[in-house]
Amino acid sequence: MESLTKTKLNARQMKALIAAAFGEDAGIARYAELTNGWFNAAYEIELTDGRAVILKVAPDSGAETLAYEKDIMRTEVEAMRRMRAAGGVPVPEVFAYDDSRMLIGTAYFVMEKVAGQPYNMIKEDMTQEQRAAIETAIGRFNRRINEIRGERFGFFHGADPAATASWPAAFGAMMRALLADGRRLGVQLPAPYASIEAEVERRLPLLAEVTEPRLVHWDLWSGNVLVADGRIAGIIDWERALWGDPLMEYYFRRFERSEAFYSGYGGRFDLPNEQVRKRLYDLYLDLILVIECYVRKYENEDHVRWAHDNAVQGWAKFMDGTAVAP
Repeated sequence: MESLTKTKLNARQMKALIAAAFGEDAGIARYAELTNGWFNAAYEIELTDGRAVILKVAPDSGAETLAYEKDIMRTEVEAMRRMRAAGGVPVPEVFAYDDSRMLIGTAYFVMEKVAGQPYNMIKEDMTQEQRAAIETAIGRFNRRINEIRGERFGFFHGADPAATASWPAAFGAMMRALLADGRRLGVQLPAPYASIEAEVERRLPLLAEVTEPRLVHWDLWSGNVLVADGRIAGIIDWERALWGDPLMEYYFRRFERSEAFYSGYGGRFDLPNEQVRKRLYDLYLDLILVIECYVRKYENEDHVRWAHDNAVQGWAKFMDGTAVAP
């Protein structure tokens, strides 16, 4: 997906980054840009010694981004390193990370290339039994991720202690920051901003049920699951990881209804209060998907229309749940 946030590199810049990561003797045999991502630029690189790596490059410091996207490359590196140290989930190794901005003016990191194909690209060619096996494994891995405990709520690099002391405070701050982005960009949402804010605030007290910060991948959709030989080989794109409620995970969103995932994870979590929490997280994602179109300037007009229509449908579904709201 083409996006204004992607930093394009030339061969000279790429050679300099590889030399910084692996030494002056490291050379590049070939490289290709990976175009499936939506935010960072990414390149698959084969080194002259035969190793294959992935180079990810953050947006330029002058690029317009949403508030929640601040420092998300650092988040990705920290989350992957923490998960690899904990074990139990296939996560690529990070070989080098540099946020000094000395070489190319922005942050970048180099990680292991995991053999495999994104699950979303091959699932339609798989049998029901094969898909069930993969989605059961996704559930197990996602449960393992959520077992990692944190010290505070919210994004990895939240600066305001008052907004990270509890999950209602953290999520409320996240939603208010997103709506502030929407106002700043002039985004037309499916309801007045004041109405959305009021409906969210009315439900925030229910989030107090979440008392312990847990690691949440948050972007663990099928495109970020790499599959090889019928098994999950890697889970990637940890840049949106945060400390919060496991029910924020993608397979609990309204886009997915995977019984195999629920089985692997160990539950559906459909109690009335849990449903309200999931509707809040659905709404948050729906709003992100439409608001980010105003900064990414996607060339795919079909996606822009889909994001708008999805936000309209999402708001209607959110309001349909008032029977179980506080």
